Amino acid sequence: MANIKSAKKRILVIEKKTLVNKIARTKLKTIVKKFVAAVESGDKAAATVAYTAAVKAVDQAAARGIIHKNAAAHKKSQFTKKLNAMA
Repeated sequence: MANIKSAKKRILVIEKKTLVNKIARTKLKTIVKKFVAAVESGDKAAATVAYTAAVKAVDQAAARGIIHKNAAAHKKSQFTKKLNAMA
């Protein structure tokens, strides 16, 4: 355990930031699962709506540093491939 006041504060701040990042990561995973489910159901309209939500969520996560920008680009590419394969 930290003894210095500033170190104690950093521990508290890091715990809060970790919680915020965990919430954001969970939300991202949920949105991605909804997109995958829409693609697997075969409903093109629902998949298109879920695609835009998934891409937006991935971009926001990359902007906040939740995921790396290259990982975000990779995910968006995979989403596009799945959506285009439905046709």
